[in-house]
Amino acid sequence: MVAIWRRRGIISVLKGQKVLNGKRRIRNLQNIGVEIMPARTIIILLAVAAITTIGFVNTDAIAASQSDANQQADANARPPFRLAIAGLTHDHVTGLLRELPRRKDITLVGIAEPNAQLAAKYVARYHLPQSIIYTDLDKMLDETKPQAVVAHTPTFDHLQVVQACAAHHIDVMMEKPLAVSIEHAATIEQAAKKAGIRVLVNYQSTWEPVNTLLRDTVIEQKTIGEIRKIIFYKGHSGPKEIGCSPEFFNWLTDPNLNGGGALFDFGCYGANLTTWFLNNQKPLSITAVTRQTKPAIYTKVDDDATVILTYPKTQVIIMASWSWPYGKDSIEIYGSAGSIQTIDGRNAILRIDGKPEQKITAKPIESPYSDSLTYLAAVVNGGIKPQETASLENNMIVTEILCAARRSAQSHSTIQLR
Repeated sequence: MVAIWRRRGIISVLKGQKVLNGKRRIRNLQNIGVEIMPARTIIILLAVAAITTIGFVNTDAIAASQSDANQQADANARPPFRLAIAGLTHDHVTGLLRELPRRKDITLVGIAEPNAQLAAKYVARYHLPQSIIYTDLDKMLDETKPQAVVAHTPTFDHLQVVQACAAHHIDVMMEKPLAVSIEHAATIEQAAKKAGIRVLVNYQSTWEPVNTLLRDTVIEQKTIGEIRKIIFYKGHSGPKEIGCSPEFFNWLTDPNLNGGGALFDFGCYGANLTTWFLNNQKPLSITAVTRQTKPAIYTKVDDDATVILTYPKTQVIIMASWSWPYGKDSIEIYGSAGSIQTIDGRNAILRIDGKPEQKITAKPIESPYSDSLTYLAAVVNGGIKPQETASLENNMIVTEILCAARRSAQSHSTIQLR
C-alpha cells in the first residue's frame, strides 16, 4: 500500500515502513487528509499527472521548438538569402552585423559605404571579408546581386538608395523614418511602383509583442471601448549622452539629413503606431511645439517635441525627446470603458471601469514576423505581404504627419490636413 496526500495542491507519496507500521498510523494519515490507495492505482495516477504537467508547462516551448524547426527546414530547403547593406553611418547597423554570423539562412554579400575609413573600422570590428566592401552602391548591386538591401544611411539618402535599387529591381528596407520630406517620399513611392519593388521601413516597435497586444486588445477586441486618447512617450537623454558614434551624431543632428531632431528621430514611432492602430486614418489637424533645451549640443535641431494629432473621435499626443534624464518608451491608451498602459516590450496594465487592474502579457510574435531579417526574407521570397507598420502606405502617412508637425512648430500654428 502507498498513501497519497493532496493537501494544498501538493501530491506526496509515502511508502514502506512509515505506512505499514500499523492501523493506527494509517488512521492518523486518513484523519489529516491522506487517502490510502493500492499501489497500482497510484502508479496510474502519477503517470497521468506527469503527462498532464509536462503538456501544460511546455506548450509554448514545444510550439516555439516546432516553429524553429519549421524555420530551419525552410532555410535548408533553399539557398541562404542574399542580403546587402547600403551605408554604415546609422548605428543600428551594429546590431545587424552582430546578428548575421548566427544566421545560417542569410548571407551578407556586399556592403556599400563611400567612407573608406568607416568601412575599415567595421571590417576590423566584425571580421568582415574585404572582398564584400564597395564604395559605390551601383557597382555593389551589379556585382553581388543581392535579393534585398537594408539601408543604414542618413534619412536624406533613402531616396538615392531606393532609386539605385529600383534600377536593379531589388527590394529595400530602410531604418525609420521613410523620408525627410513629402517630396522625397513621393519620389520613393513612384520609383518603387515603376520598378515593381517593395520598400519597407524598419521600426524597433514593430518587433515588440506588446504593440500587437495593444492592437488586438484595443482595436480588434474593443476591450476598453471607443478610443478617446493615445499618449506616446519615446525618448532618452540624447544621442551624444548615450554615446552615438560621431558618424551617426553628425547627420542625426543635421536638419537636412535627418529632417529634424527628436521630432523625426522619435516622433516617427508614435505616428507609425497611431496610423496602424487607426487603420491608416489621417489626422484632421496637427499642432506641434519643438524646443532646444540643450542648444550648446544640439545647435541646429530640436531636442524635445510635443505633437498633438486630432482625429474625428481620438486625440493623440506624441512626446519625443533627447532631453530626458533617462530612457522612456511607453504608450497609454484611454477608452470609454477603460485604459491600457505598456510596462515594457511584452507587458501592459489593463484597467476596466469597476474592475481591479490586470497585468497582461503578450505572446511571442511568431516567425516570420518576429524580427526584421526573417520578415524581410519572407516578404522578398513571396511568402507574406508587407506588415502594416513596415508598409509604404503607412509610412507615406507618417511622413505627412512629421512634415506637418515640422511646419506647425516653425509657424507656431495648427496645420489642417483636410
